[in-house]
Amino acid sequence: MKRLVLLALFVPGCLLAQSKPEKPWMLGPFQKANAYNPILSAKATTTFDCPVRKQTIHWEEKDVYNPTTVVRNNKVYMLYRAEDTVRSVGGTSRLGLAVSTDGIHFNRMPKPVFYPNNDPMKVYEWEGGCEDPRVVESPNGVYVMTYTAYDGDKARLCVATSRNLTDWQKQGLAFGEAANGKYKNSWSKSGAIVCKRVGDRFVAQKIQGKYWMYWGDQPQLRLASSDDLLHWNPLETESGQPVVVAESRKGKHDVRLLEPGPFAMLTKKGILLIYNGMNDAKNGDVNLPEGAYAGGQLLFDATDPVKLLDRSEAHFIKPDQPYELEGQVNQVVFLEGMVPFHGKWFLYYGTADSKIGVAIANQ
Repeated sequence: MKRLVLLALFVPGCLLAQSKPEKPWMLGPFQKANAYNPILSAKATTTFDCPVRKQTIHWEEKDVYNPTTVVRNNKVYMLYRAEDTVRSVGGTSRLGLAVSTDGIHFNRMPKPVFYPNNDPMKVYEWEGGCEDPRVVESPNGVYVMTYTAYDGDKARLCVATSRNLTDWQKQGLAFGEAANGKYKNSWSKSGAIVCKRVGDRFVAQKIQGKYWMYWGDQPQLRLASSDDLLHWNPLETESGQPVVVAESRKGKHDVRLLEPGPFAMLTKKGILLIYNGMNDAKNGDVNLPEGAYAGGQLLFDATDPVKLLDRSEAHFIKPDQPYELEGQVNQVVFLEGMVPFHGKWFLYYGTADSKIGVAIANQ
């Protein structure tokens, strides 16, 4: 009988039970830092003077989840989604900022850094809020954030920019000018921009003269291109339908939908995209509960972002901890932030749409 060799990550409570990922091009294997998770939870003591409600609210009292992360000045900066309890359905979402020197323990800023305001975006952001950020850098050092504006009826993918992660400029709807306004009032979300790693930074990279972004939360994954990282155009077929670059699979954890995780990363093997899949217990993975969110990985051609080269056969992370199994939405591990930090990969995720966890792997 072979002995199981455990590979330590030098993080207490975080051990790897295997030394290789499922396929050579994949990142991992990742192991949850169970000794510390959840690393961020709702907080009832912080307040914010909401400019729209014109009242003081406890802006992160209900839930915190779905974070993005960047490394800046040898620290991990986390932008995370936080909900209040004022709105009768779901709470209004704003984005908070927290900073860590070890990738595990975070100090939060007392006020949100991004939120609905009395500005031109209010019509799209109120009163559902600003949700699910993803951040990369532009070649000239500007942070570019894709986020979801939710008005209570439709989700719309939007773009904002910043030079310091605290002061943000809203740039509008990502697809607002695409196809003569065709997508302006269509459901869109979850934009993962293709980028390359430069040290501990991730910088948007042009391919064939364009920037690229995987997007959507449908049974089919979609792709868009841009000249400036601000204005995006969904790729379409000759008949005007969005080009499909990856599809859900019967019998798998992603049978109901595919949704991008963090950025899409250029590697030696191709463009690697970590994604979130939603299960259907009858038609999907029979070993996962109905509606469970679990993570997979996709590999696209480095010179042709439309071309899917390979994908993970099974999920590499799933909900199995109490704080992942029960919450605002049960059975959810939602991957959205990742950084290389101190020689490891730190993968940050929302747990049951309620808290934030981290999983770690060797680089």
